[in-house]
Amino acid sequence: MNTKRRIDFTIEEKYDGKRVLDFLRNEAKASARLITKLKHDEDGIMLNGVHTRTVDLMKKGDILSITLPIDTEEQTSAVEPLPYPLKVFYEDEDLLIVDKPAGLPLHPSHNHQGDTLANAVAYHLAQQGKSSIFRSIGRLDRGTSGIVICGLNRFVTGILNGKIYKEYMAVCDGIYEGEGIIDRPIYRPDPIKTYRTVDERGEFAITEWKALSHHDGKTLLRIHLQTGRTHQIRVHFSSLGTPLVGDTMYGTPRDDISRQALHCCYCKFTHPVTKEVIEIESPLPEDIAQFVK
Repeated sequence: MNTKRRIDFTIEEKYDGKRVLDFLRNEAKASARLITKLKHDEDGIMLNGVHTRTVDLMKKGDILSITLPIDTEEQTSAVEPLPYPLKVFYEDEDLLIVDKPAGLPLHPSHNHQGDTLANAVAYHLAQQGKSSIFRSIGRLDRGTSGIVICGLNRFVTGILNGKIYKEYMAVCDGIYEGEGIIDRPIYRPDPIKTYRTVDERGEFAITEWKALSHHDGKTLLRIHLQTGRTHQIRVHFSSLGTPLVGDTMYGTPRDDISRQALHCCYCKFTHPVTKEVIEIESPLPEDIAQFVK
């Protein structure tokens, strides 16, 4: 069941005497499109419980409220719920943060209908009488495990896009020492295929890495991406002759792991509504941990 989300803000001194519009744009980070929609709803923008205009002035201590419109896209983009045991790290009215297992695609596609994280999230929300279009903030490949942050409305999703700090753990086939940066452009040779390669015609891509340990000719790495290109970590390490263990696209298949040894292990961001600093850690799955014991 879709219900409108109301968000209340307490006006601080720096916005005393300022317009409602100033707060919505600069503090709440609401988009111009959302503000336009709110202006046309009777309960879209309220000041101390009374409908207000964006040109009206506020005082310190006022309560400014916005009521997010029901997203009409949700009516046409619903996916079939999939009963699936999701591991939930964090959940409130605006965000759902889960641990994605390897092998589960994020979104429905031609090859995957009904067996994706979007379907699992739909089921999880339906059990609580809720629904939301699936909005993952960032993406993980099907074979990559770890933290996925889902925005439950356009407001928080728009604010958090590009504002979340993430780190990954990976095991590569080769020895690295210390830490470093890979600065190599990534190119898509065939627009029909997802395969990428390092090529001067590509988009700039920067990967920061730190070696944590070695075992049997392999290195456990902690990685942060300065850019977010498709397959960036996989392509960068493969281009150096040290592909991720188990990567069938950029490396060599193995019998002891069925996917690339890549896991989103950490994220940190400021909640757009509560302003709480959220930190999540996800432990290394056993199929990857076996290579670094």
